[in-house]
Amino acid sequence: MPIPPLDARTHRVLSGISRVAILEILRAADAPLDVPAIAEAVGLHTNTVRSHLDRLVEVGLATGTVEARVRPGRPRLLFLATAPVAQVPDDSYRLLAGLLAGGLGRDAPSDAAAEAGRRWGRQLTASESGPGESVGRIVQILDEVGFEPRLGSAGAAGAAGVDAAAAGPDDAGPDDVVIELHRCPFLDVAKDHSDVVCAVHRGLMEGALERLQAPGVTVTLEPFARPGVCLAHLALPAMKP
Repeated sequence: MPIPPLDARTHRVLSGISRVAILEILRAADAPLDVPAIAEAVGLHTNTVRSHLDRLVEVGLATGTVEARVRPGRPRLLFLATAPVAQVPDDSYRLLAGLLAGGLGRDAPSDAAAEAGRRWGRQLTASESGPGESVGRIVQILDEVGFEPRLGSAGAAGAAGVDAAAAGPDDAGPDDVVIELHRCPFLDVAKDHSDVVCAVHRGLMEGALERLQAPGVTVTLEPFARPGVCLAHLALPAMKP
C-alpha cells in the first residue's frame, strides 16, 4: 500500500536536516536507542537531540519507551522509528542527512561535505541553462532550499571580510556578485559544525554552477558576516574586451 502524502505538520518536522538524520539513525538501528547513543552518532548535544526526538514522536515518526530494568537505577528512555518508512523531502536532502547520520557531524570531513553539496546542487539543477542565467538560477535554488537569499553588492562584505586565504587578492572586483543568505536551514548543525555546513553550502552552489555550464565562477562563503546573515561571494570570470 502506498505511503500517504505528508501532512503539513510532518513536513515541517522533516524540514530540519538534523531531525532527518536522527530518523535515519533510528531506522538503521537493530534495536531501540537512547539519547546519548543518538547524540554521539549525529554529533549533536543531547539536549538538542531530545528536542528533535520530541518533534519526531509528536508527529508519529518515532516512539519512545521506558526500558524494562531488573536492576536498581533509573531506566533509560529508548527510541525507535515507526513503520511504515517515512518519506523525506527529496533524495538529495536525504543524502546529506545520511552523511550526518554516518558521522559527518562528529568527524567533520569538509571535503566529503563539499562533495555531498555538489551532488545536491547538480540534482537541484534539473535543466541546464546558459552561463548568463547562472546568478539568477543560483538565487532561485538558494530560495527553494530555504536560505532567503537577496542579491547584494560587491562591497557588502562583513566586518571580518572574506577569508584572505580562500579569496585571493583579485577576488573583489566589479565582476563579483554577493548573495546575502538571511536564513540557514541547517542552523542547528552549523552552531557546532560550521565548517561542515559551510562546505555543504559552497558545494551546493558549485554543483549547480557546474550544471549551469558556468566555468570559472569561484564561490567563497563568509559565515555570519552580519548578525543573522551569511554572504556568498561569486567571483565571475573577467569579460574579454
